[in-house]
Amino acid sequence: MTFIEQSYSLRGAYLRISAIAAALFVVGTNAFVIAGVLPQIADGIGASTSSVSYSISWYAIIVAVVAPVVSVLFARASRAALMGTGMGLIAAGIALSAIAGDLTVFTAGRVVAAFGGAALMPAAMAAAPTLVPPEQRGRALGVVGLGFMLATAVGSPLGTALAALGSWRLALGILAALAAVLAVVVAVLARTVPTGSVPGLAARFAVLRDVRIGLALMTALLFTAAFNMVYIFSSAVTRGVTGGSGTALATLLLVFGAAGLVGNWLGGSLTDRIGARPTAVGALAVVVVSLGALFAAEDSYLGTAVLFGVWGLGTATALVPIQHRLVDVDPAVAGVSLSWYSTAMYIGIAVAPVVGASVLPFGAAWLDLLGAAAAAAALVVFALGYALPRRAALA
Repeated sequence: MTFIEQSYSLRGAYLRISAIAAALFVVGTNAFVIAGVLPQIADGIGASTSSVSYSISWYAIIVAVVAPVVSVLFARASRAALMGTGMGLIAAGIALSAIAGDLTVFTAGRVVAAFGGAALMPAAMAAAPTLVPPEQRGRALGVVGLGFMLATAVGSPLGTALAALGSWRLALGILAALAAVLAVVVAVLARTVPTGSVPGLAARFAVLRDVRIGLALMTALLFTAAFNMVYIFSSAVTRGVTGGSGTALATLLLVFGAAGLVGNWLGGSLTDRIGARPTAVGALAVVVVSLGALFAAEDSYLGTAVLFGVWGLGTATALVPIQHRLVDVDPAVAGVSLSWYSTAMYIGIAVAPVVGASVLPFGAAWLDLLGAAAAAAALVVFALGYALPRRAALA
């Protein structure tokens, strides 16, 4: 292959990867945008804020349980078909939620979207590394990961702002339309994505015998729960400084997301330079301190904005070294370990609304301290994984 042909091939590969990243942007925005508009949705469908938050749990539980099953049952299926169908279901689910008149229909829409996410996620995460040479796989994964980061940096704040200017139905309607367009784009561009091989269920569960992998996954679960307990209820947590203004909340979420983009780069850079252990411990400590400080800054909008930025920076910085730990433990099974990371993450997302809603009646500010406690637990569990013998495994 000539240099020109190789350059053309890589441009085509990154076009496909960018389309996949755009699809994950929609998936992430769909998951996070509800956080900024919980009160409006609750008013619109005649339900309580806590009840609406439980729909996030349903979404996350279905993705966590169904995604691994889909990846095994449809291991030989076309990646284009899986991703196109997944995006189509996500579009239909979001649209159904957007027109819902009651909690039942709204939750049904979230369930439909969750099945779409379960079909899309395994195929999308596996596709990117197969499209480029081995020496560029890290870059490819970085582009795909950027889709999720942009969901918190742009998607969620923009959705909150649209809801403030128009309505939450407008925000979800635009997202549904974008998902419908991407369903076609991804299905067309992903036609050349190779199927590859996917481990069976027995191989997937075998990696969990290593306690170090289990502790890294528990870290991911606790850390994700800590983030979502505050982020999902951010409208309630910040009401004292925003006065219920959607624009003011959108600005705080934008600060969080923008800092997160910096943290995404910083996490990868520090992990390569000083290692996963000190990077994760330091970042998790920053999250603990920033969430604890949010409890005390509830009367200052500027102070809350600064802390949202610090929180976003620490959160994004911690993500890379936690995932990197799963690769470090046993590189031979890294692919399987990372697939369990996705499951742990969605379990954390599912737990957060239930725990958060139970605390909300006692005061939204207490969610800051609860999130700090969960992040502190994640830090302890992560550090414990390094204290175990190298070959520690379950009997």
